[in-house]
Order: sequence, then C-alpha cells, then structure tokens
Amino acid sequence: MMARLSLNQWTTRHWTMDEAIEGCVREGIPAIGIWREHVQAYGLSTTVRHLREARLRVSSLCRGGFFTASDPAARREALADNRRAIDEAAQLGAPCLALVVGGLPAGDRDLPGARRRVIDALAELAPYAAAAGIRLALEPLHPMYCAERAVVSTLAQALGIAESFPVEHVGVIVDTFHVWWDPDVFTQIARAGARIASFQVSDWLVPVPQDLLLARGLMGDGIIDFPPLCRALIAAGYDGDIEVEIFNADLWSRPGHEIATAVVQRYIEHIGPWFKVTMREAPRP
Repeated sequence: MMARLSLNQWTTRHWTMDEAIEGCVREGIPAIGIWREHVQAYGLSTTVRHLREARLRVSSLCRGGFFTASDPAARREALADNRRAIDEAAQLGAPCLALVVGGLPAGDRDLPGARRRVIDALAELAPYAAAAGIRLALEPLHPMYCAERAVVSTLAQALGIAESFPVEHVGVIVDTFHVWWDPDVFTQIARAGARIASFQVSDWLVPVPQDLLLARGLMGDGIIDFPPLCRALIAAGYDGDIEVEIFNADLWSRPGHEIATAVVQRYIEHIGPWFKVTMREAPRP
C-alpha cells in the first residue's frame, strides 16, 4: 500500500536533509520530494550519495519557475536559475522539476502579459530540460495565490500551456489542495492523462488560517473528498508517486518523527487503499 508514498520535504520542514532521508527509511517511505533549499544546505553531491545509500527514490524536485518578471535582467536570471534547477534534478534522479510560475510583478496589472511570459520561458527551457531527461511540471495554484505566486490557477490553464509542448517534455501537477474546488477538475484530469507528472495530496482546513499559505492539513483534517480525486487519477492512467505536501505551522511545531508517522497513517487511511485498485478496475468519478 505504501509503495507509491512520497514525503515532500516541506511537510517536515525543519528536518535537515539527512534527517529527512533517515526518517523516510525509518518509516518505510520509499520516495521523497526534494526542495532545492535543503539540497543547497546539505550539498548536491552529498545528497545524491546519501539518497543512493538509502535506496530512496526522488519523486520530484521543487521548485523552479517564477517566470513572470517583466524586467529583462530579472528574466535572464530566472531562466539561468531554472537551468541550474534542471541540472540539479538530473543529478538527483528526479523525474520532474515542479514549476510555480510566478505572480504579477510589482505594480503590474497585466495578467495576460504575465501568462505570455510563462509560455515564452517554457519555450526556452523545454529543450534544455528534455536534453537533461527532466520533465517540466506546471503546477496550477489556487486562485487566491494568483497575484503573488502563480498566474496559472486551474488545471485547464496549465494544460492549455503544456499542450504546446511534447507530452514527455512538459506535464502538469495535480495537487488536491489547489484543485479540489474546481467544478471542471475531473474533466481536466481525464484530459491530462499522460501529462500528469506528479500527484500531491494534503487537505483544505476550515476555518482557513490567517496565513493562506499555511492552510493545508493532514488528509482527514479538512474538507477535501479524496476518493473521487484518487479514482480520477487512476482512470487517467497516473502511475507515479503520490507526494504528501503540507504547509502548516502547527504541524511544523511537532517533532519530525511524529509528523512522518502521522503522514504514513493518514496516507494508509485516506489515499493508499484507492491505489491498490488495478487500472482496469478503477471506476471513473
């Protein structure tokens, strides 16, 4: 049941890289979603070695993106940083680089223009990523983040961009926290099919905390109905890892081993059973 479980590193945010790797091994979690900040602190070569020694699979590298700057120098630096991220992903053995595309530049109200710059950046980066064997994975974020973090807010928007590129070069991320509300989500998951590069899970807490970035909870603590979303992923043919990615200050205040244990328990309860169903048997939502 746990064969596809991945612990996104931000869920145990205060664990160092070595603590996260050792914690996954201790809990029997076979994969980890890596964050660049932790790689830089621990060292890329040391991270690669430790992952191999632990026989731990990397499900994704987070994050690249932030393509929307209108200033030419800032855009050049963003593209250079994304090339560095692609190189890191390749060395880590990650199948994809998660992309948070960026919000509106300061003082800018041109939303269509910002989205065009995302497409332009992907056109520059996709060949470089393909040569490195890395898939770029667009992550649509909930619309409340549109101004500051991601001008791509729905799975339909992400697919509209991704479909301009070969499926093996640019995919999309389905994150339950960001898509659960969308009345078109099941149609778009079916449309996505082989473009689904990553499936991330967490719950939507009610009431929403003051800091909207930290509104995620452990599965079962909020209001997301996970079974239909899981069935939709299965019907779409998704066969990759399932990352538990939670931003939550109360959770982060707990010892890392308690968080990891809770992740395993909630995954087994709310997510894992659905992915025991074979592809042929999986009912559509």
